[in-house]
Amino acid sequence: MAEALTPAAKNGWLGERLAARYLRRRGYAILDANYRTRQGEVDIIAKAGSTLVFCEVKTRTPQMLSLPREAVGEAKQRRLVAAALTYVKQNQITNNLRFDVLEVLLNDNGKAEITHIPNAFTAERFGLFGV
Repeated sequence: MAEALTPAAKNGWLGERLAARYLRRRGYAILDANYRTRQGEVDIIAKAGSTLVFCEVKTRTPQMLSLPREAVGEAKQRRLVAAALTYVKQNQITNNLRFDVLEVLLNDNGKAEITHIPNAFTAERFGLFGV
């Protein structure tokens, strides 16, 4: 991690690592992280059984007034789906796909609380591909 990161970027970096650990402990295989395309970025790409899971990780501290999931609006969802489509095409994926959100709340005491929201949204609403 670069030392020049802002506090928010450092929190995001930490949240993504904690989310990946959380998923691994629950049997997910992490296939990729910070997958970037022209359309957007997917924080974590994992596999759960035969399902490919595209994960958006949002990290917040107690000082922030909104829930992390509130930052994954329609525009962000559209970018995630477009990036996922690129990944699927590049890797010739035929698995079932799912879009999850992981909320990471960093407490003042140094502990993190993670909430995993499976199937947080679907790709069908954007008409990009049937999932």
